[in-house]
Formats: sequence, structure tokens, C-alpha cells
Amino acid sequence: MIRDDLRCIYLIAAKDMRTYYLKPPAVSWGMVFPVAWTLAFYLRSPSNFEDLVPGLIAMTILFSTTAAEAVVINFELRLGSLERLLLAPVSTDSVLLGKVLGGFLFGLLMTSMVTLGTALGLELHPNLSTLIPVGLISLMVFSSMGALFSVLFKEVFEAQTFLNLPRFLMVFLCGVVYPISAMPSWLQAISQLLPLTYTVEGLRAAFSASPPSSFKGLLILTVFLILFILPAMRMLRKRFE
Repeated sequence: MIRDDLRCIYLIAAKDMRTYYLKPPAVSWGMVFPVAWTLAFYLRSPSNFEDLVPGLIAMTILFSTTAAEAVVINFELRLGSLERLLLAPVSTDSVLLGKVLGGFLFGLLMTSMVTLGTALGLELHPNLSTLIPVGLISLMVFSSMGALFSVLFKEVFEAQTFLNLPRFLMVFLCGVVYPISAMPSWLQAISQLLPLTYTVEGLRAAFSASPPSSFKGLLILTVFLILFILPAMRMLRKRFE
């Protein structure tokens, strides 16, 4: 039974990659947008571009995982194709995990390209023992966040519109391009409630000369993952009911 569920999760993710993610709109939001955003800051201050690399990777993780994740479930519910999956049979939890895995795999592809390109181009040497776990858990967190927004709303445009609010809020408040320590104290408090803060902190640690332990950040990101994925599973089950 578990083997069948794992196979279904993989097949759903592979189908979503072909159908939704490997398309120009998803690629543009997943990689081109973060690169263009970071390039704007580079043109303003070229000498400090290395400091922007963790933020660039964090934005790529955020936007690539949610590029189509927030609309896929609602879109397929409207078409009726999601209901047909249950004839396989496959559980609703496996359906959701397949959707999350699709966002994760696309995010992994885009993030790997950006990370490898910047590391080689700037001759950076990140600590892989910190970079890899922070990157992987962050990809799962934001893919789950996209899935949660997808089941929160019944219309595709509503999910995408409302998801833009936390995405752009996190870009400005989580230390992507502006240090959190330079913000007012009340904004610093808000930033501690946002998952991208811990992604950026972990990535900065990975690219620093002597990276500190990222265990606390990984633990907090794991909590965010649970907070996103469990309600998404529950709400998808209710949508089918």
C-alpha cells in the first residue's frame, strides 16, 4: 500500500512537471524574476553583489516552488481531473503530496541552476553541509505554502493574488536585499514570524567564511512545513467531501 502511494506521488509530480512547471510562465516566475530583481540591486551596487547571492537563491526558492503550485489544484478541480485521480485509487493526502513534490522538484531544478551559476561565476565556495539541508527543507516549506493557498481559495486568480501578498512581504522583510538588523524593532519582530527569514539566514551562514550552526533555523523551518502541509491536507479532504 505504501509502495503504491509513493508511486502515485511520484507520477503526479512528474505529470505536473510536464504539464505546468516546464512552461515559460512558470520558468519566468521561478528563475527570471528573482534574477532580474537581483540584477537591479547589482547595478546599484556592483561591488557588494556577493552579499546578494543568498537573497537571490532564497527568492529563487520562494518563487520557483510557488510559480504554479498555488493554481494547479484549483485548476484541476475545476476541470474534474483531480477527482479522476481518486479512481486509481489514491488517497487525497497522496494527491496533495504529489502536488507538493512537483513544486519541490521544479524549485530544486531552478535553484540548482542559479546556485551553481553564481557560485562558479563569482568563485564562491559555500559550505554544502549547511547549504543542502537549508535549501531542501526550504523548498518543501514553500511548495507546501503554495499548496495551502491553492486549497484555501476556490478560484485560481484568488489563490495567485492572495499568495503575492506574503511573497512580496517576505522579500522586503526577510533580509533578502535589506538587513533585518537595520529595520525598526517592530519590523524585526514581524520578520521572525516569516519562514523566508530562516532560509536567508541559513543561506548566509552557508556562504560565510565560518558558518554557524543552522540547527535552530532548520528546526523552525520544519515547524513551518508542518503548519503548511497538515492544514492543506485537511482542507483538500474537505474539498472532496
